[in-house]
Amino acid sequence: MSTGNLKKDIQSALNNDNLTGALGRFGEAYIPAREKAYEGKDFEELRQKISNCKRNAAENMDRLAEKFIAQAEKNGAIVFRAKTGDEAKEYIAQVVKKHQVETIIKSKSMASEEIHLNDYLLKNTDVAEVTETDLGEWIIQLCGQRPSHMVMPAIHMTRGEVADIFAKETNQNLEPDIAKLVKVARENLRDKFLKADLGISGANIAVAETGTLVMCTNEGNGRLTTTVPPVHVVLVGLEKLVEKFEDVGPILEALPRSATAQKLTTYVTMMTGPAAAIDRAGNLIEQKEMHIVLMDNGRTEMRNDPMFKQALQCIRCASCLNVCPVFQQVGGHVYGDVYTGGIGTILTAFLNSFEKAGELQNLCLRCERCKAFCPGKIDIPALIAELRRRTVKKEGLPMGQKLILEKVLTNRKLFHSLIRTASLAQKPFVKGNVIRHLPLFFSGLTEGRSLPAVAATPLRDRISRSVPTGKPKAKVGYYAGCLGDFVYPEQGEAAYKVLNKMGMEVVFPMEQTCCGIPATQMGAPEVALTLAKQNIEAFEKEGLDYIVSLCPTCVEVLKHHFVDQLKGDPNWQARAEKFAAKVIDFSSFVANHGQDLQFNKLGTKVTYHDSCHMKRSLKVWQEPRALLNKAGVELIEMKGCDDCCGFGGSYSVKMPEISKAILEKKINNTTATAAEVLALDCPGCKMQIAGGLDAKSSNIQVKHTAELLAEAIK
Repeated sequence: MSTGNLKKDIQSALNNDNLTGALGRFGEAYIPAREKAYEGKDFEELRQKISNCKRNAAENMDRLAEKFIAQAEKNGAIVFRAKTGDEAKEYIAQVVKKHQVETIIKSKSMASEEIHLNDYLLKNTDVAEVTETDLGEWIIQLCGQRPSHMVMPAIHMTRGEVADIFAKETNQNLEPDIAKLVKVARENLRDKFLKADLGISGANIAVAETGTLVMCTNEGNGRLTTTVPPVHVVLVGLEKLVEKFEDVGPILEALPRSATAQKLTTYVTMMTGPAAAIDRAGNLIEQKEMHIVLMDNGRTEMRNDPMFKQALQCIRCASCLNVCPVFQQVGGHVYGDVYTGGIGTILTAFLNSFEKAGELQNLCLRCERCKAFCPGKIDIPALIAELRRRTVKKEGLPMGQKLILEKVLTNRKLFHSLIRTASLAQKPFVKGNVIRHLPLFFSGLTEGRSLPAVAATPLRDRISRSVPTGKPKAKVGYYAGCLGDFVYPEQGEAAYKVLNKMGMEVVFPMEQTCCGIPATQMGAPEVALTLAKQNIEAFEKEGLDYIVSLCPTCVEVLKHHFVDQLKGDPNWQARAEKFAAKVIDFSSFVANHGQDLQFNKLGTKVTYHDSCHMKRSLKVWQEPRALLNKAGVELIEMKGCDDCCGFGGSYSVKMPEISKAILEKKINNTTATAAEVLALDCPGCKMQIAGGLDAKSSNIQVKHTAELLAEAIK
């Protein structure tokens, strides 16, 4: 998939009102429904159990595969272990030829989509018809599309579109009534079940201890597929293995709740060996022929990769898609393969094509939402970042990006000099404090939002050291970040005012520089490593008690990324850990140490936006609200307060169409509160949301929590 094709597919998806409407409605309904389904359950405890059992299964994959094969054969099944997708297809084709199969019915087999089994059988055997019997899969098959979602393959389609497809298939005039459409599907598929020569299914779990296959479905077709035809083939990937039967319980608790917000699927089928069946003549067969194809096709390669083996903890619930702001805008077809979304990109890299996945990883916004909702505890954003790093290592960075990262970003004086030069060069385009229009190929940057002007005087030139009256309670190092230093210096001045009022001595180490997140996002970890060392050195010299920042992304990098990047380095690991232990976000620091602060009551109507890294990475969302209430604002919670704003740093430049579509939703939710001020704790989010509000000529002001506290402080 070329960049041009990806951009074209994105634009096509964004222009499809039916698609964005269907995905948007589902996305909004999913979160509260999921919360209700998990009531009374400890999600963190449950996902830890799943993570443990799936990690154990991955680490012992070969042993469990052999144990499963032995037990399944003991139960009467015929088991074939396929190293590749081609081996799996050839084996199933031999079974088809042996039994002179003409018609096949299928259910619950994403693995068969992975290896394009249907096309192979139709071209290489005498099979006349292969029918998908899951309702969503049948819809997709009839209209010649690919699944757009791992659990709900036709989620992108409206009932009207489905009615038109069914009408064409059945030569009937059909209304878009769901109950009637389901009845039409049932009537048309029932005869196919009864006449099928062979059934192909997948499985959600394969239990090594007992040789049992577990399949979760909401339609009766799954059991019809596995029981009615005289021959049954189960195609299952090695990642579905678990060691013990007791491991099934946690997965069954989480899978339906995370996938479709159900407490339990309508059917849970457990197959321990072949069942009885009926042959073509209508005679009872006491024990049908059951084949289990245990497929590798890249899974052991994933298991052997120390970084990516955690992806085998996926239980295919697709909750990562359900909460992904990008997926909700463009759907699954943009990903161009069977497995969609963030986890789909990772699976594509190992099960299909690394090159294709290398392009798809650009779709990830790094909002961290998938990580918080994943019942397998997979750090999908970190895996996407690693995929990006490997792509860059293999293909290299574009010359412009390489020059900026390696020659400019790592040279603090040059970097800061260029930003100062930009503050002069921007003057013809600045009105007030914003840039609403840019010329030539820069024009796209101001479509749908304005940009903040680079400050004439950066924060580092406005402040340096602030000492309170009396003995300082602690010595605080202030980390500004690029936006806080050169674009929003007024935020830093507000923070200084509050910290000084708390009795803190505040220091601005002049040698501090970019935290390195742009380099990490672009796949250049060596640049990020250099910047980490530069920042640690800059702050070490000051003998600080705390390091405070107004930017949650910077805090995450300073507190967690630096430690990860320097782990194992004998000269730097301990220094990074000591540095990280002092780092804290502004709101948490004020909440913990500013109990004596006195505020005037602002009385302003304020709504609050939770930045992705603040809430999901730092786990901070209550503290800023408590501080705002203390400052006497009228706090109005907006719908989707923790929905991503679409900024994502360089993402808003690389994928402006998606970024703006996500921003539009945030702007609408903000406006609906009728608030006077949108408060937040992230300079990047301010850049995005304030720009969007300005483009719509809104009077809503966007302010950092620090600014509001500084206004209210006595």
